[in-house]
Amino acid sequence: MKIAIATDAWLPQTNGVVRTLTETQRCLRQEAHELLLVTPQTFRTVPCPSYPEIRLALFPRRGVSRLLDEFRPDALHIATEGSLGLAARRWALRRGQPFTTAYHTQFPRYVRARAPIPVTVSFALLRWFHGPAARTMVPTESIRKELAEQGFGPLVVWGRGVDTDLFRPDRASGLPGRRPIMMYMGRVAVEKNVEAFLSLDLPGTKYVVGDGPARAALARRYPDVVFTGAHYGEALAGRLASADVFVFPSRTDTFGLVLLEAMACGVPVAAYPVSGPIDVVENGRTGILDEDLAVAVASALKLDRGDCREFALGRSWEAATQVFSSHVECHGGGVPEQRP
Repeated sequence: MKIAIATDAWLPQTNGVVRTLTETQRCLRQEAHELLLVTPQTFRTVPCPSYPEIRLALFPRRGVSRLLDEFRPDALHIATEGSLGLAARRWALRRGQPFTTAYHTQFPRYVRARAPIPVTVSFALLRWFHGPAARTMVPTESIRKELAEQGFGPLVVWGRGVDTDLFRPDRASGLPGRRPIMMYMGRVAVEKNVEAFLSLDLPGTKYVVGDGPARAALARRYPDVVFTGAHYGEALAGRLASADVFVFPSRTDTFGLVLLEAMACGVPVAAYPVSGPIDVVENGRTGILDEDLAVAVASALKLDRGDCREFALGRSWEAATQVFSSHVECHGGGVPEQRP
């Protein structure tokens, strides 16, 4: 099958969307699909407001149309709602080409954390964007239910995987600091609610692995916390495997790939019982979900690290990609344009 994927999130960015798409394209090529990736690397770009790591393509309509016309995909998947996603959506609607979309990020809540824009406005715009899709892929059942209540549809679940060869317990090399080592890994930004973790009064050492716009301010406010900056590959996996508990304070994630990566390293999770963790963490076995994050941390430290690893071994990117490829197979005519 000839599959085109349009995404505004791509390398060299480091986030869950990019990880998902890079692993998916790797597995799709292994399955002998022919791929076209429409990414910002082909276009002139500007930084996305409030998220400068994302580069938005400038006036990409003609370039996207040319790429898709030349490739003539059997299936078009629009991964993001940025300028490239909009251009690919327009191309598909004008040609009557069925397409699928994905809901990777809780943009209404991300926007609301930064500006006084009601989530109802953001959801209305997202309904308009995803409305013509043959189906919209969501990462978990709880997100599917939430979007269904907001009037989205049709919705299908496309789960995620983890590289258990990279993320594994024997990469642990030890980290300096008083035990237990409590770790957050990911983007350091307001929507990730990292301060809810840093403000906990707990024995041990807190680590923050990653970078983002809130890092400098948080480092000044919490001088006893170890901020390592961003790490990648084996260096990242080694730090993660060296933790005693992985603390995930976000209330806005749709999935949280880092949860699976922590479990693959044999590290139990402490998180709130919200979308993302409630679908990924097996409460009481691979992590503890509690509205009191300090209680979750203390209880997670008592869990069996072997159970975490065993759980992650059943979540491969190959299996997740088979679900993706079955969802992108669209048949029939085009779909009507919708107004917000």
